Amino acid sequence: MTAATTSAILSVRPLGFPWETADPFLFCAYHDDAYPRGNGALGPAVSLAGRDIGQDFSRKDGWSMYHGDSVPGFPAHPHRGFETVTIVRKGLIDHSDSLGATARFGGGDVQWVTAGRGLVHSEMFPLLKTGEDNPLELFQIWLNLPQRSKMAEPHFTMLWNAQIPRLVLADADGRKTEVAVIAGRFGDVAPLPAPPDSWAAQAEADVAIWTLRMEPGAGLQLPPATLADTRRTLYFFKGDSAMVGDRNVQGPVAITLDAGVEVGLLAGDTACEFLVLQGRPIGEPVAQYGPFVMNTQQEIAQAMQDYRRTQFGGWQFADAAPVHGSEPVRFARYPDGREERPE
Repeated sequence: MTAATTSAILSVRPLGFPWETADPFLFCAYHDDAYPRGNGALGPAVSLAGRDIGQDFSRKDGWSMYHGDSVPGFPAHPHRGFETVTIVRKGLIDHSDSLGATARFGGGDVQWVTAGRGLVHSEMFPLLKTGEDNPLELFQIWLNLPQRSKMAEPHFTMLWNAQIPRLVLADADGRKTEVAVIAGRFGDVAPLPAPPDSWAAQAEADVAIWTLRMEPGAGLQLPPATLADTRRTLYFFKGDSAMVGDRNVQGPVAITLDAGVEVGLLAGDTACEFLVLQGRPIGEPVAQYGPFVMNTQQEIAQAMQDYRRTQFGGWQFADAAPVHGSEPVRFARYPDGREERPE
């Protein structure tokens, strides 16, 4: 390894819940729930006794109900001032929102929602399979908005699994790494467009969201960022050990890298998986109260007042936790009535 590669690691720290992030990201929640078989009503076919229903983050038996009471997930709740990027690796999510959009997505799909001036949405985890378990694995990443975009029009879009650019890179020994390019160019591979008001849509933001899946013993050179003040964090969340630069790292950990330096990755004896989050800092004050992220406490107070007054457009569904039936068909219905069904 060269001296430049050696100096790429700035810090290594354990992963908690949620994962710590650096500006322009607010946090990353990694959910890896071993849900049991379903009960035919999209909930778990086991007793919920011993769980704090409505606030269950227990991971009892390897899974949680979160804020759901019969179906796990997150019933209707508001957001203002930032974006959510939800990457579903296993299982399904049922989405509904105050714009009138609905969706069922999973299996590599990504949902990108710009809350902007305000939106209410629900994210439920339907357990469709009654004869086998229903594992769910996802990232939800909160990406901040700059002050000029905090009150942008809300925006909902889907990046379907088959559309997301991916590349498979083989090292000199033929061992492979798969890279999913969700945001930010990776070498010659460009991502799908980010929402129009996103920090990721700005050329000067240098935002990237990549997932890396490395075969045992595979090697990869992580390319440097485009801009000098970009921040980059490498989340090593699956696998026993890997070489990052000249350092042997035991997972799971978050590794802060010098984004301007190319760094070599070498998987250990087991397959390794990483999430890369990078971007130039927005560099503005952050005031947060639960689901509202603004620049000042006065703006937080205004957000709370606006939500009480308008409900950010209101909730048109029959209950706070809508689910979309027992068929595993993935779809999205947009606020303008347009419907998508991925291949």
